[in-house]
Amino acid sequence: MAPEIDLPGPVSLIDNTNGQLVVNPEALKILSAITQPVVVVAIVGLYRTGKSYLMNKLAGKKNGFSLGSTVRSHTKGIWMWCVPHPKKPEHTLVLLDTEGLGDIEKGDNENDSWIFALAVLLSSTFVFNSVGTINQQAMDQLHYVTELTDRIKANSSPGNNSVEDSADFVSFFPAFVWTLRDFSLELKVDGEPITADDYLELSLKLRKGTDKKSKRFNDPRLCIRKFFPNRKCFIFDWPAQKKYLARLEQLKEEELNPDFIEQVAEFCSYILSHSNVKTLSGGIPVNGPRLESLVLTYVNAISSGDLPCMENAVLALAQIENSAAVEKAIAHYEQQMGQKVQLPTETLQELLDLHRDSEREAIEVFMKNSFKDVDQTFQRKLGAQLEAKRDDFCKQNSKASSDCCMALLQDIFGPLEEDVKQGTFSKPGGYRLFIQKQEELKKKYYQVPRKGIQAEEILQTYLKSKESMTDAILQTDQTLTEKEKEIEVERVKAESAQASTKMLQEIQRKNEQMMEQKERSYQEHLKQLTEKMERDRAQLLKEQERTLALKLQEQERLLKEGFQTESRKMQNEIQDLQKKMRQRRICTIS
Repeated sequence: MAPEIDLPGPVSLIDNTNGQLVVNPEALKILSAITQPVVVVAIVGLYRTGKSYLMNKLAGKKNGFSLGSTVRSHTKGIWMWCVPHPKKPEHTLVLLDTEGLGDIEKGDNENDSWIFALAVLLSSTFVFNSVGTINQQAMDQLHYVTELTDRIKANSSPGNNSVEDSADFVSFFPAFVWTLRDFSLELKVDGEPITADDYLELSLKLRKGTDKKSKRFNDPRLCIRKFFPNRKCFIFDWPAQKKYLARLEQLKEEELNPDFIEQVAEFCSYILSHSNVKTLSGGIPVNGPRLESLVLTYVNAISSGDLPCMENAVLALAQIENSAAVEKAIAHYEQQMGQKVQLPTETLQELLDLHRDSEREAIEVFMKNSFKDVDQTFQRKLGAQLEAKRDDFCKQNSKASSDCCMALLQDIFGPLEEDVKQGTFSKPGGYRLFIQKQEELKKKYYQVPRKGIQAEEILQTYLKSKESMTDAILQTDQTLTEKEKEIEVERVKAESAQASTKMLQEIQRKNEQMMEQKERSYQEHLKQLTEKMERDRAQLLKEQERTLALKLQEQERLLKEGFQTESRKMQNEIQDLQKKMRQRRICTIS
């Protein structure tokens, strides 16, 4: 179970100092400790419209984000509050309260546009908070949405960032929720009651015409419809009498408008129940460290004069996580081998079998923790490191076997060597006695278990080193004729040649086992890579199907409203998306 992060209050995530956006290291440290998936809710709107009050309610607190009670904007930059998700166990709710847009003291629309863009990029649910009804003034206040394609790149490819090609943006962008504060209209059309969502859709209807006035009317509506096909609206009455608004957070519940209390509860319930985990392309869930990386990448891009690029942010994150995934996989391999392997192993195959099991688990660890491994760069690094680890274990195994066997030979044959020095076998019949004793000791040596893979080679090397001693005993044995001595010499040579042949065959067998293991390793990497690619393709198809369904829904709306040109543009996007999906399905089948 991952540890929960429950901050007592908000902290600044991105400071806005003299028009410069700077990331707060303390906030990044908090994010780096959140291992749970994060649901990120960001709120944006004009200053002094009550954004912070709603965020405090989502946090389940009366106080937290600064509300302020004057015409001065209290929140600067972007503030963050991390709390355990009240409806999703093992998840962390990250609330982002942004600097009020349009602050007259700031006088910097450029800065407002970046705050708006960052809130979109970082959140899984984006709340736009405004006062009153959705009229042209409210739409004008939302002009930042028309600048999104000037502020954000979906990918690093040139010439693929137009408003007309919004499919890439839709797959990355959050759900859109418009909250209307101090709303006084009655929700009715032609005398029939409508919902807040119906009101939003009616307000987003386009106006026919190609003149400048129609374009100004349509642009923000068209952008909302294209970029945020998943949208929702909530209306709120006045929270209390105007004289009490300055101390809204101190008011007791009975002093608040009952309708407002009910509306806030409905809003919080929806956000907490329907806001999804922040994900990257391919459905990859974002946790604290991943959100930390996104914040750094986007703000650094803005600071350096570049546009934040969603693809580059994901690739930068992939570099960090895939390197860590290799380290985790190697650590798991070492842990498993350390627990399972007892050197020396009786055979090479025993060691290779243990390696194969640990390697398979290590690859699983890598696959679980890696993503966007372009050209399998990091998987190849893992493969090379696992191969080096295997070779190192083989060397350790050989050395452990050699050390064990040499110590054993010294223990078993040491007394025999001492007898030779004492002249025990320098007598008639001594040679046959020596050979008999040597065979007994060889049998004793063979009976000792777990000598390892060098047992035969070390024994034969030892016996070869004692050939001169054996020959000396043979030549001094007066009971043997010259002919018998010659026969014995040839026998020893034949045995030595046979042992050499046997050792060469053993070396060849070990080499074959190593080659077989390399092929098995390759097949295991290929198998797990194929399975992961199939899962990734399936997830991408699922995302694209969701995007396609939303686009088809939007095209149907445009047709009903009689906007043939916009409908044709949407149809082109739909066809492009369908083409990509067909190609992906073909890849999956093949």
